[in-house]
Amino acid sequence: MTPPTWENAERLLCIRLDSLGDVLMMTPALRALRGGSAGRRITLLTSPSGAAVARLVPEIDEVLVHEAPWVKATPPRADGAAERALVERLRASRFDAAVIFTTFSQSPLPAALLCQLADIPLRLAHCREKPYGLLSDWVPDPEPEGGIRHEVQRQLDLVATVGAQTADERLSLRVPDAAREAVQRLLCERGVDTSGSWAVLHPGSTAASRRYPPELYAEVVRRLVAEHGWRIVLTGASDERALVAELAARAGVPVHDLTGSLALAELAALIASAPVLITNNTGPSHMAAAVGTPVVCLYALTNPQHAPWQVPCRVLSNDVPCRWCYRSVCPEGHHACLRGVPPEAVVSAACELTLRR
Repeated sequence: MTPPTWENAERLLCIRLDSLGDVLMMTPALRALRGGSAGRRITLLTSPSGAAVARLVPEIDEVLVHEAPWVKATPPRADGAAERALVERLRASRFDAAVIFTTFSQSPLPAALLCQLADIPLRLAHCREKPYGLLSDWVPDPEPEGGIRHEVQRQLDLVATVGAQTADERLSLRVPDAAREAVQRLLCERGVDTSGSWAVLHPGSTAASRRYPPELYAEVVRRLVAEHGWRIVLTGASDERALVAELAARAGVPVHDLTGSLALAELAALIASAPVLITNNTGPSHMAAAVGTPVVCLYALTNPQHAPWQVPCRVLSNDVPCRWCYRSVCPEGHHACLRGVPPEAVVSAACELTLRR
C-alpha cells in the first residue's frame, strides 16, 4: 500500500482539547484542510465543551470526546485506562494523518504519542522542543519570543506548512433552523420587542480574570435602557444565575433574563439575531464573530491572541503594567485592566456598532 501524503490523505484527525472558543478559532484552518481533497473526512478529538460547538461546525464530520489529563481543566485520574481505550479507538479508525492544534504554552507531545501509538503515519504540530519521531511534520514554535499571533492565524500558519490554504478565513458555525425558530418563539413568549434597538449581554466567563465587574455591567444596562430605550437580553449558563441576577438587580431597569434557558445552538441563534453582543473575552464573543454579529468585547489583558476575528467590534480594556499575565485569576487582585473601562465607553461602543449595521 502506498503511504499517505498530505495531498492524498482522506481520513484526517484534528485534535483541539480546549474550550468552545478555541475550537471556533481553528475552523478557518479546518476549512483549509477540508479543501485539500474532495473526499477528505475530518474527525475532531476535543473536550466536552469543545464538542458542544464542534457539532455545529460544517467542516467537521465526526466528533470524539476526551478529557485529556495534560489539559489543566481535567481532574487527575488514577490510571491511563481512558488513554489506552482512546488509542485503540483511533487505531480502529485508520486515520491517514493527524493535526494537533495547541496554543504556544501547550505541548503537543502527549497527543502526538497517542497518534503514534494509534499508527497514524502523518502527524503535524507546532512544537518548542525537538519531537524526534513523535511528529512526522514538525513546525518549530516561534511564539512567544518571535511575537504572538492571533490564535486563528497561528492555526492557519500551521496547516499552510503542509499546503492547506483557504481564501475564506472567517470563523465557521452553522445555526440550525430549529434553533432559530425556538429562539424566535422564546423571544415572543418573553415579550422581547426586537423591532427597535436591543442587545444580548453575556456577562460571564469561565475565568474570573476575564469578567467585567457586575456593578459596571449593571450601569451599562441601566444607561442603555433608561437613556437610549434599548431592550437588553441577559444570557449565561445555569451556574451563572447568581451573577446575572446580581447584575439585573443592580441595574434597576427592566431586562429579559434567559440565563440557563438556552441550549448552545439556541444561544448561537440568539446571538445571530441580535444587532450587537456585549460580552467578555469568552466563547460567545467567538460565536458572534462566526455568525457575523458585531461585538463589544470587554477584553481582559490576560493574553493578546483571542480578540474577535473578522467581525465589526470594539475591544475595550484599560492598559496596565501587568498586562499579558496569562492567569485565570487576577494575580494583583485589582482587575484594573477591566475595572478601568468606564460604562459610558461600553454604551458608546454599542451604539456606534449598531449605527454601522
